[in-house]
Amino acid sequence: MAPWRAVRRYIAHPDPLAAAANLIAVVIVWNQPFYPLYIYLLVGKDIAITALTFLSTPFFLAVPALARRCPLGGRVLLPLTGIVNTVFCTKVFGEAAGIELFLAPCIMIAAMLFRRSERIVMLTLVGLGLAAYLLLHGRYGAPLHLYSSEEYTAFLGLNAVSVGSLIAFVGLTFSNALAEIETRQT
Repeated sequence: MAPWRAVRRYIAHPDPLAAAANLIAVVIVWNQPFYPLYIYLLVGKDIAITALTFLSTPFFLAVPALARRCPLGGRVLLPLTGIVNTVFCTKVFGEAAGIELFLAPCIMIAAMLFRRSERIVMLTLVGLGLAAYLLLHGRYGAPLHLYSSEEYTAFLGLNAVSVGSLIAFVGLTFSNALAEIETRQT
């Protein structure tokens, strides 16, 4: 149980929104090693290119560390890393893989992670997520790795389920954070 306690200490934060960002970031890091396995099992056996998906891991893992020093900075880092990672992975795998769908939870996180007094930060990050889709969709060019149409169909299904799961998890996480904020105000 010591590793779990260490993780709980690492993501703990007195600010419920920073704690929510920390939890989401660590859950993303926890799931990243499984992504190549899912691609192997559901899409195709050629998964060497999936190693590039780990370039974002240090940034997601840094969210709690940064939040300890600057809660706002940690909360900014989470959706920013998600947006950049989504754009990068869309270029790597191609739009047909459905990775752009991950912009939806990134935008959701950006919209829910900031207080009224931080609205300009929230609007900037939400706008960045929307701009990433509006300006880049259809303009990525050839992906770094091409898959067959059957593989892209499986890839899209994998990413759609992953996005739906992430949105549900984010919603539950923010529901708990808001409940904690309400409890503190009473």
